[in-house]
Amino acid sequence: MPIHIYEATTGKPVTIFLRPGKTPDGVEVARVLRHVIGRIRARWPRVEILVRGDSHYGRIEAMIWCERKGIGYIFGLAGNKVLLRKVVDLAEDVAVRRVEGEAEKVRRHGEIDYAANSWPGKQHSNARRVIARVEAGPQGNDTRFIITNLAGTPEYLYETVYCARGQAENLIKAHKLHLASDRTSCSKATANQFRLLVHTAAYWLMHSLRGLAPKLSFWRDAQFDTIRISLLKVAARVTEMATRIKVALPSSYPYQESWMLLAERAAKRPP
Repeated sequence: MPIHIYEATTGKPVTIFLRPGKTPDGVEVARVLRHVIGRIRARWPRVEILVRGDSHYGRIEAMIWCERKGIGYIFGLAGNKVLLRKVVDLAEDVAVRRVEGEAEKVRRHGEIDYAANSWPGKQHSNARRVIARVEAGPQGNDTRFIITNLAGTPEYLYETVYCARGQAENLIKAHKLHLASDRTSCSKATANQFRLLVHTAAYWLMHSLRGLAPKLSFWRDAQFDTIRISLLKVAARVTEMATRIKVALPSSYPYQESWMLLAERAAKRPP
């Protein structure tokens, strides 16, 4: 099961690598962060870094490492009886508001201090900021938690900062589904890792090609499978000459202008 790490602003892949098919523990998560962020800081020592991940990566070892290095983090946090007990008043409030007809779904945010018994140090001095999102709807109450060292209101941190993680899910989908990188069926891990490396190279090519399109062009936001099927997977006659290569597209090809524009921009792109 691979770990995918992306730069969220541009969608560029930072690293994708295979690991055992089990939930990572805190030591593994901290080791990955130490390696990846160490390489980033070696090149850009003053860059601000925010680590965002789901509850699989919300481990105390990772939080401690980020805090020591001055790195912001926001992780999902699996709910438990202790956390639910701390937000029971919030849950009752949204349930009452919904019954009173405020809306079909009523959502509120709050924050608490929390420290698990398994965390190192004394609980009262080792507590961290946990944001709760509680929603009452037709299916009942739904409560989610995140843990962070960032400043900001609970609503902003959950809805704007953490939920932007959904974009990372789209990037993973592009890598796995549109480029078929989930086909790691070789018998050796090294062979599967190489296949994953090749798929990541294909991701870079698609990402770079899409970046060559004009900002207001349809292709600038097109999915990778759309680019592959519509722009790349097209019949053509290729003629190799002494000083150039001639590509003749079908006269009925509907995206001739777009293809030629991207080809010209790619040819002019600096090395």
